[in-house]
Amino acid sequence: MNVIAINTSQNVNLDFSVASLGDRILAFVIDWIVKISYLLFLFFIFNYVLPLDNIIRGWDSWSVMAFFGIILLPIELYTLVFESLMEGQTPGKKMAKIKVVKKDGYQAKFSDYLIRWFFRLVDVFLSSGFVGLMSMIFSPHNQRLGGIASGTAVISLKSKVGIDHTIIEDIDLSYQPRFQQVLALSDRDMQIIKTNYQNSLLRKDYQVISKLAQKIREISNIPDQRPDIQDIEFINIVIKDFNFYTGRDN
Repeated sequence: MNVIAINTSQNVNLDFSVASLGDRILAFVIDWIVKISYLLFLFFIFNYVLPLDNIIRGWDSWSVMAFFGIILLPIELYTLVFESLMEGQTPGKKMAKIKVVKKDGYQAKFSDYLIRWFFRLVDVFLSSGFVGLMSMIFSPHNQRLGGIASGTAVISLKSKVGIDHTIIEDIDLSYQPRFQQVLALSDRDMQIIKTNYQNSLLRKDYQVISKLAQKIREISNIPDQRPDIQDIEFINIVIKDFNFYTGRDN
């Protein structure tokens, strides 16, 4: 299976499997089921609740076209809106466990999703999907023209190695770090800390967690704050602080 290597902001190399053609088609079909459901809903409304003839009676052709353009807007903007709101996924992509990412490892931006959406005109609609299909078959990472133009690729999230197995941690923009001493730790140190910490939590091995916390204090010269900060809380803070400082510097 094709693999794309992504370097994170913490200089950790991750190998993700590129989404297969089958997964891409599955996501496409699911998304179209959602769109068709919306069209069936409109059909029901305009046939049994608000008859369409009564609504557009007396309208000129431009008004009728504008009306249909507005009610069909959710279908036209479906991919752009969902990928923007769901960070690279649509309902179909989420169910197929695939996601749009930047090839340099950063989260794709709205402008990237916009480029992908715009190129769907060529990739999908104007060519009945032929151009997009050929592009995915012959490009190195199964990319449509939109993916090549935006520098994005669609990866599979089915891999056993995911974000939880790395030093990456989601941090709120308002987060305030407490221990700048964590900069004494290396990426490898943090990977070992996080892996052992998560495994110990699963086993409820609090003795190992206590020893791990003590080792962190020794390496980084962070003073012992017990009993104000318990070992579990302390390690959580250390992981977040490390991500805050290393993420900010990149």
